[in-house]
Amino acid sequence: MSQIAKGGETAVSRSHGRFLWYELITTDPKAAKAFYAEVVGWRVREAAPAMAYSLFTAGEQPVCGLPDLATQAGAADIEPRWIGYVGVDDVDAAAARIVRLGGAVHVPPTDVPDISRFAVVTDPQTAAFALFKWQDPDHDPPPAPDAAGGVGWHELLAADRDKAFAFYRALFGWEKAGADVDAMGTYQLFSAGGQMIGGMFTKPAMAPTPFWLFSFTTSDIDAAAERVRACGGQILEGPIATSGGRRVVRCLDPQGATFALTGGQSKKSVGYFEPSTSADPSASRFFVRK
Repeated sequence: MSQIAKGGETAVSRSHGRFLWYELITTDPKAAKAFYAEVVGWRVREAAPAMAYSLFTAGEQPVCGLPDLATQAGAADIEPRWIGYVGVDDVDAAAARIVRLGGAVHVPPTDVPDISRFAVVTDPQTAAFALFKWQDPDHDPPPAPDAAGGVGWHELLAADRDKAFAFYRALFGWEKAGADVDAMGTYQLFSAGGQMIGGMFTKPAMAPTPFWLFSFTTSDIDAAAERVRACGGQILEGPIATSGGRRVVRCLDPQGATFALTGGQSKKSVGYFEPSTSADPSASRFFVRK
């Protein structure tokens, strides 16, 4: 890792190993803008007329991006999904290290002029994510996890949790931050720079291929779940209470991208629970966390 001077000492960049950006890959950008604006409360802003790229913002602060791929060749074969961009001090070095650790680079290190450098990669178990570095080292950080419209949690459904954690620890320096253990296995919490940011576990055999799941923060989880249905999305499970006093619901947007919502109690009674519509009896394990 590269080092930076700070107060007369060397320190790892504050952004290294933290999720800094998120992007929605979808077959219908126009419909996605309307859906997430209504469900999460994001505003939509065009990045630049010539870029075919839109920004979702919480208030005025950008949270994630939406490239317009609908008119490009092969658009019909796009698999709608969310992808997270993790900060690194050197995108090229991190991409090379991923290959040495058994992962793969799908989009090599690339510059977005005057904005960032990035690479799209997969871990050894094929979960996709991206490496990322802002051109401006003082770029505003993402919204706080508990801020409305921010990303409140990052969850990896891995083929093998132990091997997955070893990979990300070697790559980003993530640390274990406690774990929940039950009959279904271990849910490993992890931290970056001393801040707990997510969890990972070995997915059940009937679950999809390994992937990262992102939870967007909302002030009223029940109302948000109702908006998902009203806007053409699906509720896969929840709302489910977590040990941290939050509630989580797992969803599909109308184009098929998986995401989650997290928020506090609302007008529903304390014992309110909506059964999962998923055929996977272990689906609730996706959201057990502190």
